[in-house]
Amino acid sequence: MVFDAGGISGHATGTYFDVSTAIIGLILLGRWLEARARGRTSDAIRKLIGLTPSTARVEQDGEIVEMSVEEISTGDLIILRPGERVSVDGTIESGSGEIDESMLTGESVPVEKSAGDMVYAGTVNGTGGIRFRATRVGRETALAQIVMMVERAQASRAPVERLVDRVTAVFVPTVLSVSLVTFIAWLFFAPDPAFVNALLLTVAVLVVACPCALGLATPTAITVGMGRGASSGLLIRNAEVLESAHKLDTVVFDKTGTLTEGRPSVTSVKVIGVPEDELVAIAAAVEAGSEHPVAAAVTGYAKSKTLEIQPVIDFAATAGRGVEGRVGESHVLVGSIGMLSGRGVGVSSLVEFADKMAEAGQTVLAVARDGAAIGLIGVMDTVRPSAVEAVRGLRAMGIRTVMLTGDNRRTAETVAARVGIDEVFAEVMPADKAERIAELQSAGRRVAMVGDGINDAPALALADVGIAIGSGTDVAIESADITLTSSDPRGVAEVIGLSRATMRTVRQNLFWAFFYNVLLIPIAAGALHPFFLDSTVPGWLHPLLGQFGFLNPVAAAAAMALSSVSVVTNSLRLGKAKVVGQSGSPPSAPQTRAAAATI
Repeated sequence: MVFDAGGISGHATGTYFDVSTAIIGLILLGRWLEARARGRTSDAIRKLIGLTPSTARVEQDGEIVEMSVEEISTGDLIILRPGERVSVDGTIESGSGEIDESMLTGESVPVEKSAGDMVYAGTVNGTGGIRFRATRVGRETALAQIVMMVERAQASRAPVERLVDRVTAVFVPTVLSVSLVTFIAWLFFAPDPAFVNALLLTVAVLVVACPCALGLATPTAITVGMGRGASSGLLIRNAEVLESAHKLDTVVFDKTGTLTEGRPSVTSVKVIGVPEDELVAIAAAVEAGSEHPVAAAVTGYAKSKTLEIQPVIDFAATAGRGVEGRVGESHVLVGSIGMLSGRGVGVSSLVEFADKMAEAGQTVLAVARDGAAIGLIGVMDTVRPSAVEAVRGLRAMGIRTVMLTGDNRRTAETVAARVGIDEVFAEVMPADKAERIAELQSAGRRVAMVGDGINDAPALALADVGIAIGSGTDVAIESADITLTSSDPRGVAEVIGLSRATMRTVRQNLFWAFFYNVLLIPIAAGALHPFFLDSTVPGWLHPLLGQFGFLNPVAAAAAMALSSVSVVTNSLRLGKAKVVGQSGSPPSAPQTRAAAATI
């Protein structure tokens, strides 16, 4: 028998080896193109892995020995020359230089490093010789942790993918049923040779309806989206988070360390009946027992004035209110006006000055000694330069922005006005932050919480999506779904933009995969035959539709392969396209602890 490429015709005794060979060849070609395209979805992972050098110069017994990175142990002393990549995480013991940490933080400006600072595997030493002690090696380095996190995230399944699985579970038996009906129907109605034409139409239905494109539609887009995020300093915990982020309509920001630099300083002092240095020294003595950034500002200010900071006993802290303790023979309170008032301290002489400080955006600390108010200390934190742009970007995306802080309302509203936030929850106790998130959710909002502190952890965990600033505490990062390694709040808009772009790509892939099947399955089943009963198919369509409008199985195989490749190719576009919310300028000043966060 001779197979006519121009149509499905010939003798029933033919073997059709050429048809089976062409179908298998086209399917294998499609699988090869698909595998090649899918391989590119993990480019971000391969690039991260490739950042670690294979060897390092280690000092042993006074000699410099070049050894494999795998052989380096914790405690080894490593010599780093200008232009070399850091091999493992470690602490600088001597020397200084500018380290390019862009591969971890996305920050293009090199970071000044000197003795006592951390360096991270994969970063590049720009200038200066450095000797550092290895502290984390192998799979313990920050880079290795990031790689493992992204790999786990890419392997996770998004809810929409499980929906596709359910659809496919119905789709496959439906296609088998359609192919069976096609064979039986055309066995009686197909032109001679009826059996051969019915068999070939059945094969065309089975080949063209292969659900490969449906199966690839979601995972390829998710994988590319995860890799895109990793290369931009956006570490996403799993695929479900990436999908959820596109539904967000409200973003709640913590103030200190998120919208502000987190490094406040004393800007004003008001005293009542005592010298200024005495007030500052007393306050610093009590605040020395606190780890709050405001406390650090007060103690730092006292040290800058070379004041003696006396030891404190019976120290106690009231979350969100203030601290107290005994300094010498005196009992000292340092906290909010409300705290002092609640302890029976007369604060009427302080209220006017406190209001003026708050209106200027300062956090106000009232100080009392032995039940009498002795003054105020005003502390101000610098607003991050990128905070205004971050809020503006979110509002342009139609997202409501809220600020959540334990600061007094006037100070909070002043900062909110500077960055463009309209809604403020102020004077919120750390334990109540999660309650505010729950209130927004109960109102039907899809909420993201952005924070960096231990007291943000419950709110981060409760929010629909928790986003931790990379310079924040390990507890906050562990509680979050997404970590911004650059500490740049503009990353929040980029995360949402990336999620929207990824889900848009998933929807495009699913549409074309379904559209392809809806269009071609009827054609493969012979739906065009009634239009060509008299064998009037144009000659140029014979390779596709034969003489009678029956889809050639070879063409069906080519179409099936093309559909899978097109879905993967569309997903790869996501890796290069500019997502909504992506900042066009580099992030703000780098945070040297960003990469050290435990992922």
